[in-house]
Amino acid sequence: MTLHHADHDADRPADEVDRLVAAWRQERPDLDVEPLQVLSRVSRLARHLDRARRASFAEHDLENWEFDVLTALRRAGEPYELSPGALLRATLVTSGTMTNRIDRLAAAGLVRRRPDPEDRRGVLVSLTDAGRIRVDNAFADLLRRERELLASLGKHEQQALSGLLRTLLVPFDATDTGAH
Repeated sequence: MTLHHADHDADRPADEVDRLVAAWRQERPDLDVEPLQVLSRVSRLARHLDRARRASFAEHDLENWEFDVLTALRRAGEPYELSPGALLRATLVTSGTMTNRIDRLAAAGLVRRRPDPEDRRGVLVSLTDAGRIRVDNAFADLLRRERELLASLGKHEQQALSGLLRTLLVPFDATDTGAH
């Protein structure tokens, strides 16, 4: 099967998506398979990113969900603490799931709970020093791996791609209603 110039940039080697699109165009010329050009590549890239994330987190003895909770606390700034409700909003999980996650992270010594001084019924969850060190190291490692994934793009290409992806994602972010 030959790839036509319109199927891929002549200056770049064909990838698996080019082959997939060419095959579909041959088998189903009645369908517009153009969305595959973008979304199949996004899907394939997401799998590579997922592998990089899992490898980075495993190297630092963290699960994806642990990283999500710890980074939400870390991004909050000193004293690196949030209410369970704020953690729910940051990680898009249910209340019961978050309670379980906080329990497990506290048992591992990565977070601690303390009474909320402004709400006698509430608690605040904060990073321990061990949690901060673990998440900082995992995040630095993740960024290194992400830079490797993007190494074939220059800075301006990365910025252009970021802008295009943002345009695609904004409508979904605006309609996201909570826990998945």
